[in-house]
Amino acid sequence: MNPSTAQARVIVDELIRNTVSHVVLCPGSRNAPLSLALYDAASAGKLRLHVRIDERSAAFLALGIAARTGRPVAVLCTSGTAASNFHPAVLEADRAGVPLIVLTADRPPELRAAGANQVIDQRRLYGDAVRYGDELAVAERRAGQNSYWRSQVCRAWNAAYGEWRSGPVHLNIPFREPLVPDEEDGEWYESLEGRPGGARWTELPDFGALPAFVVPSARHGLVIACDTGVGAASEWAEQHGWPVVSETGGIGLTGSTAIGAGAWLLGVPEFIEKHKPEQVLCLGRPTVFRQVQALLSDADVEVLLVRPDSDWPAPAHNVRQVGQWFAEPTKPADPEWLASWQRADAAAKAAVREALAEEPWPTGLRLAAELVEALPEDAMLVVGPSNPTRDVALAGGMRPDVLVHRNRGVAGIDGAVSTAIGAASVHKGPSYALLGDLTFLHDINGLLTGPAEYRPDLTIVVLNDDGGGIFTLLEQGAPEHSAGFERVFGTPHGADLGALCAGYRVPHVVAETLTEFRAALRPAPGLRVIEVRVDRARHRDLHARLRAAVSASV
Repeated sequence: MNPSTAQARVIVDELIRNTVSHVVLCPGSRNAPLSLALYDAASAGKLRLHVRIDERSAAFLALGIAARTGRPVAVLCTSGTAASNFHPAVLEADRAGVPLIVLTADRPPELRAAGANQVIDQRRLYGDAVRYGDELAVAERRAGQNSYWRSQVCRAWNAAYGEWRSGPVHLNIPFREPLVPDEEDGEWYESLEGRPGGARWTELPDFGALPAFVVPSARHGLVIACDTGVGAASEWAEQHGWPVVSETGGIGLTGSTAIGAGAWLLGVPEFIEKHKPEQVLCLGRPTVFRQVQALLSDADVEVLLVRPDSDWPAPAHNVRQVGQWFAEPTKPADPEWLASWQRADAAAKAAVREALAEEPWPTGLRLAAELVEALPEDAMLVVGPSNPTRDVALAGGMRPDVLVHRNRGVAGIDGAVSTAIGAASVHKGPSYALLGDLTFLHDINGLLTGPAEYRPDLTIVVLNDDGGGIFTLLEQGAPEHSAGFERVFGTPHGADLGALCAGYRVPHVVAETLTEFRAALRPAPGLRVIEVRVDRARHRDLHARLRAAVSASV
């Protein structure tokens, strides 16, 4: 047995012992030893192998799987620019706390020094974005290799799963030729067996130790839930009489204190002036709404932040407490405070419904409302950045039974299709995604799935406004900047999404009417795309009308 084959087989075996059950593989020559070892393990039913030819899409596929399972997922590529294409997903995994084990194959040092083909410096490629990084020594036929390889896999798994917070890790693995097994697969210098009974080489501590708590102490408090812990936040808020709002609107919120129109209410200055909380208990990192950032920046509001690491958001650098969970409050809540928020919530939701009903179909907000209402029970909704994440929060109704996922670690448009496919691959119910056209096009290669690869039951709804519709709602979309808007912000593309989907053999339909849209949303097997074409010139005025309607109602 040659050294590269021995090393690869041991690494794959130890990954399995460390509970890694999903691996995403990108084909290449230098990573052939690991590719063959992974194929053998998958054929034996020891893990689930996903093969993708586009490294950026592959990494986001792994990210989607890891985010939904909460367990480390490995992703593997060959050397050179292939490894650099993992970087966007590594950055997202870092900020979002998603456990990824990034394995990059490399040339050995003597070939790198000789200026060999397909060589870059991969040893610190991802900088501070990884929790742990190491380059393994080139495999040699000598004693002590088995224990070294297994130990390093355990170190990587330990760092990815999180002593303090989960995240990405990186192992760079130089392989010398031969890169494929010998014709006669002989014995190795020493035993390559792992610990008896399938145990990992190094036993690791239980990370379920008691967390540090934040202690609320206000009668007039507000809970703001971001991506994590929405259900737990709802339960705590109902138990203690605090209103709770979410960056995802009514999705996932439960209980009588849930405020589905929270994003609208926080944007009404007159309402906030009379309903400014003494304390805000914030779970996670808010990234979408400026009105949330403004509240957290208010010097008169104490911010208590539940965040599992030291990288906490502090818009005005005035966070009072940071902890890993929340404790019992020291004061009872004011029941009239909650009742006032509930009355305003009911009025705001009614105003939004009435205003949207008067708008001709389609608009992004109405589409989001219809989609959220139509989702089957226990569905998962993957929401893209920019307008979709705002539309769902502003117009989506109360759906406590729906699971939502968003890539909000760095909040880029990278890899959204692949993330959705990865998340859908491990979700046990029906899966949907709502993406903008630019986000969809940016990861169109995520649709590229070979005939031997698993295609989950996933419906991707594409809100196609032919360009950067989000900018119509920002400062850049103001009338005084109209001269250069289309060229540098609107960026119309004119792409034929149906033709692109056909090239990837993915079913596609354009829903032109509300009736067609509702019919297209009915559950169906496989991967499919529903396109809804929207005029982005209407976005700014519609949001203004809805803000005015909400403001008048409360």
